[in-house]
Amino acid sequence: MPTINGVVSHWFTELPHPRPALPGDRDADVCIVGAGYTGLWTAYYLKQADPSLRITVLEARFAGFGASGRNGGWLSGLAPGHRGLLAKQYGRASVVAWQQTLNAAVDEVIEVAARENIDADILKGGNLEVARNAAQARRLRAEADEDREWGTDGIELLSAAEAAARVQVDSLVLGSFNPHCARIQPAKLARGLADVVQRLGVTIYEQTPVVEISPGRAQTPMGAVRAPIVLRATEGFTPRMRRLRRRWLPMNSAMIATEPIPDGTWARIGWEGRETIGDLAHGFFYAQRTADNRIAIGGRAVPYRYGSRIDHDGAVGADTIGYLTRVLNTVLPQTRGVPIAHGWCGVLGVPRDWSAGVSLDPATGLGEAGGYVGHGVTATNLAGRTLTDLVLKRSTPLTALPWVGHRSRAWEPEPLRWLGVRGMYTAYKVADRHEARGRSTTSPIAVVADAIARRP
Repeated sequence: MPTINGVVSHWFTELPHPRPALPGDRDADVCIVGAGYTGLWTAYYLKQADPSLRITVLEARFAGFGASGRNGGWLSGLAPGHRGLLAKQYGRASVVAWQQTLNAAVDEVIEVAARENIDADILKGGNLEVARNAAQARRLRAEADEDREWGTDGIELLSAAEAAARVQVDSLVLGSFNPHCARIQPAKLARGLADVVQRLGVTIYEQTPVVEISPGRAQTPMGAVRAPIVLRATEGFTPRMRRLRRRWLPMNSAMIATEPIPDGTWARIGWEGRETIGDLAHGFFYAQRTADNRIAIGGRAVPYRYGSRIDHDGAVGADTIGYLTRVLNTVLPQTRGVPIAHGWCGVLGVPRDWSAGVSLDPATGLGEAGGYVGHGVTATNLAGRTLTDLVLKRSTPLTALPWVGHRSRAWEPEPLRWLGVRGMYTAYKVADRHEARGRSTTSPIAVVADAIARRP
């Protein structure tokens, strides 16, 4: 077992002292519910656009407590949605524009962090995807072709030798490099951004859970914030709110971080470019080499808890830590014997059609953004800029993107929700075992699971 289990995540070297709670009823021009990336980026761009706005942010625990402070630290252009589905609904050109804007948003975040002196250990080394068997290699080639078709430039297919020259992953068959990705320390970005918006004049109340949102009002146990515009940015915690239990599914993702790895071991691993790394297994992993020379690696060992329940401050089961440790040691055998320092988990928001949305109803003043399906580190920045344009009633290229106004149907009630998600991921594990034994094409079990789940 690791030295530390839970306590939010490894990215919080120490838990921050929370800001004061809402002291009672307050008025604002804009109320934002949730102090993760979405809420903080929205507050940042709104205040930049109109410094006179009275903006209040309400947060149940502290800024960055949710997915923004627990993720794998991939600042990537990965699309938080089903591009093919969105193209059928809104047109191919709009989805290409969306993808290209997401790629550009990677540099936008880097530029804002530099301008605002936010030290988030950012290093733009790109993303390396690896295939470790023939079926994964077929999917990797198809994914690279698809990314190019949707407007992502700079994609390179790498031979096994070329990929290994970057990182000595075991059993390499094929690699793919995408330049539109940077490694970050996610909690540093979230906390730094919170400090910046507060200095700009945004009011942040932490320790203030919102129990209900209605037109002109966000209700908390401490009182209400009244505002003509109320924006919800609650991501995986959305099911906790009244009437929103089936809006998005809180998908669990878990991570471990090693102790700092000795130089001799790094010499055998490589990874000098500090690319983020993932694979094309159905039960995929995602990893980064941290600024202090650890490996942080994650995956979805226990994808969903019955009734949309959520973890307690990131605590994760020993079986999940063991599973992720085996993944690490299998992919990078050089790490066998390296101690695990920390294990944790968190939730991300998944809409029923696996596609995020941004919206604002001008009649009620209620808006929302989220459902990023695990690809939210960059997408939240774009969502914040888009919500800013919607609030200020500006018609811009951002408000014309296909996720604006997109809304998926509700998830099925229990026990269908639990049975479906658990069944889907059980099928993926079986499919991965079939492919690891030498199957050259994607397992039909995974094809059926994707079709049932409507997963891209």
